Amino acid sequence: MKLLISNDDGISALGVRTLANTLAEVGHEVTVVCPDRERSATGHGLTLHQPIRAEIIESIFHPSIKAWACSGTPSDCVKLALWALLDSPPALVLSGINQGANLGTEILYSGTVSAAMEGIIEGIPSIALSLASHTSKDFQPAANFAKILVEQITAKPLPDLMLLNVNIPPVSWSDIAGATITRQGIRRYVDVFDKRVDPRGKTYYWLTGEVLEDIEPPKGLNLPEHIPIDVHVIRENYISITPLQYNLTYGNGLEQLQEW
Repeated sequence: MKLLISNDDGISALGVRTLANTLAEVGHEVTVVCPDRERSATGHGLTLHQPIRAEIIESIFHPSIKAWACSGTPSDCVKLALWALLDSPPALVLSGINQGANLGTEILYSGTVSAAMEGIIEGIPSIALSLASHTSKDFQPAANFAKILVEQITAKPLPDLMLLNVNIPPVSWSDIAGATITRQGIRRYVDVFDKRVDPRGKTYYWLTGEVLEDIEPPKGLNLPEHIPIDVHVIRENYISITPLQYNLTYGNGLEQLQEW
């Protein structure tokens, strides 16, 4: 299968290297286009007011992989790959493996999820992959699951155009309890800004928000309540797979506003 892989942790990140090499080693045709530096939490930003540069990268990945480092955002990387760098569209876009979870409302800020979202905007099914730890460096279990998921999609394509947001617990392969379909939860933060003073005496702020609580989504979203929430299952060492779409229209709102 022809695959396009991107991320938001940068071209040198261990997560994307593990993912790309694992998939190339089993025979997939892999192209990697990633930011040339860390671009986490950039959301779906695009570069409009300056040029985007792309440099061919050699010796980092499996010999069969074509790779570029891009000066833009994760969304820029996928858009540039689809419209300028690839000679034909991939069958699947993958993003990750991210260092840290993308669960609940975190997906709204995530460059990892946004890169994958760019794929479905262009009509290509996509997968965002995240390791639910900011410290663990063992990306192989997540890459192993990505390999299984790509094999399954190859044999049985997704029934509709969607993005699969996949979060993998930071445990060994043998300790993963299983994989389950989930719905997006809500993750509330305490947005703590650390106030500091630079060497020139000027004040600046560093965002250091911490998770306050994980709560149920509102009832009005018409989501099946028997489906578990992503932020809950990851604590039980299950892999969370949440299908996402880019259309943000609030269905209940359409009905309610007709009578407003």
